[in-house]
Amino acid sequence: MPPLSPPPVAVIFDMDGLMLDTERSAVDCWMDIARERGWKVDRETGLKTVGVDEKTTRRIIQADCGPDFPYEEIRSALVRRLTADFKKNGVPHRPGLAPLLNHLDSLGIPLGVATSTERRLALWKLRYAGIRRRFSVIVCGNEVERGKPAPDIYLLAAERLGTTPARCVGFEDSPAGLQALHHAGIPAVFVKDLIEPSPDILATVWRRCETLEEAIPLFS
Repeated sequence: MPPLSPPPVAVIFDMDGLMLDTERSAVDCWMDIARERGWKVDRETGLKTVGVDEKTTRRIIQADCGPDFPYEEIRSALVRRLTADFKKNGVPHRPGLAPLLNHLDSLGIPLGVATSTERRLALWKLRYAGIRRRFSVIVCGNEVERGKPAPDIYLLAAERLGTTPARCVGFEDSPAGLQALHHAGIPAVFVKDLIEPSPDILATVWRRCETLEEAIPLFS
């Protein structure tokens, strides 16, 4: 894969499902905790929440499960369970994350995060994953009016990194995130986790990689 020309002046990463292997746990927890309380959340419903912010997640869950679904109760239990598991076992990285971050650091490229997760939980995950200090900019879902697939979070990340969207590269695993990058005018690198995007969304992607490490040759 030839490197981008001109080379990017900043790289922006999604977090869950892209850098951190946390989406499977979250989807499973929605299903498990709902079942324990006498409700049903289908896997398809859980997958619809991948890559979107908390407001959109609430809307998806209640649309599929009904307005009486105890969203706050189950979401609070989900956060407690996932937090306890991550404290015990650590926050797992997706394959190739460390080599890619090390390579970008060696080139002196500033790094940012644009995650739909609310700030308090996002910072907690990044610290427990041991990568918080890698990023000079972190923009979270509760800091923008419109979440992914709107471009707001990536536009704000580029602004805080002191550059234009076109001079960045963005990494994403979700259809909503890839749409956000496209709408922001940021070249997208897709690394699949749980969901295969539609052909229309894939047509907007600059590069597709099987792992994060596979993207290293894009930057030189």
